[in-house]
Amino acid sequence: MTMISDTSGSTGDRGFWRGLKVQGDVIGALLMRELHTRYGRENVGYLWIFLEPMTLAGAVALLHIKSGSSHETGIAPIPFTILGYTLFIMFRGMVTRAEGTLEANMPLLYHRRVTIFDMMFSRALLEGASTFVTFLVLIGFVTIVGMASLPERPLELLIGVLLMFWFSFAVSLLICAWTHDNRLVARFVHPITYILMPLSGAFYQLIWIPEPYRSWLTWFPMTTIFELLRYGQFRSARDTFVDIPYIVGCCLVLTYAGMVSIRATRRRVHLH
Repeated sequence: MTMISDTSGSTGDRGFWRGLKVQGDVIGALLMRELHTRYGRENVGYLWIFLEPMTLAGAVALLHIKSGSSHETGIAPIPFTILGYTLFIMFRGMVTRAEGTLEANMPLLYHRRVTIFDMMFSRALLEGASTFVTFLVLIGFVTIVGMASLPERPLELLIGVLLMFWFSFAVSLLICAWTHDNRLVARFVHPITYILMPLSGAFYQLIWIPEPYRSWLTWFPMTTIFELLRYGQFRSARDTFVDIPYIVGCCLVLTYAGMVSIRATRRRVHLH
């Protein structure tokens, strides 16, 4: 009986890893398809995935090239702007592209192994990788030329990037579900992302905001994620308003709601 039990457990383990590998292959194939359909192979081709956000973030950073340290905190404005803008692009890219995911990939649902989650996750990986590499290249460049320094707390910075990815992905799941067959909601997605830009915390620190507005903003997970990102990058930044358990809790709730929503949406999708 012991031998049978061990064998079944081993088989279950092999089945789990085999299924995980198949899922990884599916997401990898969707990722390559997204790369090809979005950027093609002409001109700079796949390099545009990095050049597009790099151009935008670089242009915004150049506007602050003659500015002094931010609010006498010793934080240089150019790395401050690069950090805020590139990571906000991650959020904005995932959320705005979530709107058309189903319409663009509907034929793929004929394949039994392909799910809406796979489509969303592959797109999220593409957006996350492009913006993170953009941040590394830009912050590396301004560090070499003496306008910035290396991250003071790399672990906290990495945790902040991962939390931003998770939060953005969770919100994108909800947007994908809510905008399917609802063009009214879809029309509000882009304007809302622009409204969120000044509220997100990408371009200010909470210590600069007077009460009671500061307390209100701490309830918004993105604001505290940016506080964590700056704490990881800059020596003089503080983690006073960072609450990682709260951020993780919000991400868990949003992810669960997103998974339930896309599952309900899948039942309403009829393939012809």
